Amino acid sequence: MIQGTSSSAGKSILVTALCRIFRQDGYRTAPFKSQNMALNSFVTREGYEIGRSQAVQAEAAGIEPAVDMNPVLLKPQADNQSQLIVYGRPAGTVDARSYYQDKSRFWPLICKAFKSLSQRYDLIVIEGAGSPAEINLMSDDIANMRVARMAGAPVLLVADIDRGGVFASLAGTMQLLKPSQRKMVKGFIINRFRGDASLLKSGLDFLEKRYSRPVLGVIPHMKELTVAQEDSVYLDERRNTHSGSGPDVCIIHLPHISNYDDFDPLEQSCKVRYIKSADEMDDPDLIILPGTKSTISDMDFLYTSGLSHEVLVRAGRGTPVIGICGGYQMLGKAIYDPDHVESSKSAIKGLGLLDIETIYRQDKITMQIKGMVAAKAGLLQNMEGIPIEGYQIHMGRDLYNKAKPAFFVRHIDGSCIKDGASNTTGMVFGTYTHGLFNSNDFTRIMIDNLCSLRGLRRVDHRGIDREEMFNRLADTVRKSLDMGKIYDIIAGG
Repeated sequence: MIQGTSSSAGKSILVTALCRIFRQDGYRTAPFKSQNMALNSFVTREGYEIGRSQAVQAEAAGIEPAVDMNPVLLKPQADNQSQLIVYGRPAGTVDARSYYQDKSRFWPLICKAFKSLSQRYDLIVIEGAGSPAEINLMSDDIANMRVARMAGAPVLLVADIDRGGVFASLAGTMQLLKPSQRKMVKGFIINRFRGDASLLKSGLDFLEKRYSRPVLGVIPHMKELTVAQEDSVYLDERRNTHSGSGPDVCIIHLPHISNYDDFDPLEQSCKVRYIKSADEMDDPDLIILPGTKSTISDMDFLYTSGLSHEVLVRAGRGTPVIGICGGYQMLGKAIYDPDHVESSKSAIKGLGLLDIETIYRQDKITMQIKGMVAAKAGLLQNMEGIPIEGYQIHMGRDLYNKAKPAFFVRHIDGSCIKDGASNTTGMVFGTYTHGLFNSNDFTRIMIDNLCSLRGLRRVDHRGIDREEMFNRLADTVRKSLDMGKIYDIIAGG
């Protein structure tokens, strides 16, 4: 089990790397995270919703993502509420206090999910949540040491040195753990180090001497990592760090942004920027409104920040605009929430760039899709029939008015349905499909169209070679860790 001294210490990436390493070494390996709190999620083939990180970890392990890998998922939304996903299905909306008072009821399900995985795989790499030393939450723990004890899993404790105070965070975590829990920690890992690792020797020696446990390795900071993360802390660290030579793509960093790894493929050929304020917009070649867990609240943010005005001004000048999921809904005329599924507001005005209206319903659509381009103009010119695939997670239903669909997709029941919409010029379109830009032919031709429309030199778009990406990650981590000691720890239980 990989636990961290804090959130965003690098647990998810380390589990991903180990899943690939163990697969390379011949073990049937699966990831597991009992309880996840994240806005980035994924839909399994069966239509279950799980954390995006667990799906990526499964991909690194070479297996199909399954709901057993993440039985409890919390998706934060506005008004200090979270949507609760239990075994892949929505189970209502909860606030923090009510959830933590009642979360032990999920323990039997967590045990069942872990047992199901353990019967099918040689090795399970478990990811903790937050820190195991949250003393106010220890008594009702269903994500850290209680899981390790249930699974009989030795714990490796990882800390992020890039934040500073790495030795204090490791030592402090050990001090706050109960003696029985401290015994379960079998080694330390330091993550995201920049520079000469030999400079850490005295600190590493201190940890090993004080706690009689090995420091298993120091993992370097991997700046150009394109592996999906589970929270937006990582996105804050990446903002405006990618300086590709292609079109300038401006993505609005909404307060409740979700599934932002949708845009990782664009970074292979475009300059991708995430912005939070109107004065950061400049004159981009493409504006994207991403997915969000709180569309109405984030629509308010667009208005109060002035970003709505900037988007409308540039769209009026001919700058292309794309919306994904909640961002697509924002491009319409209005969003209605009569049953208060997502917000205390019953309705909000949209940007009006697409002739659609969205109504929220209680039932949630979660499905993997395959489809094709339907629109014929603007960004999507000469692309009719180009295949796409991805997954959809939304509670909205669209009234199309006079809008034409951007795509046709195959519904779970086999029928062909409309997806998204395009304006008459094709310079504004939206879709419910996450993972759209992973469809390499679609993205390559769309970027060619963008360059042509904006008078830019054509760029070569190769997309992301995911197998190469996982192997490169595994190679870096394998070289950084003492895998012999880790295998000894696994064998020791």
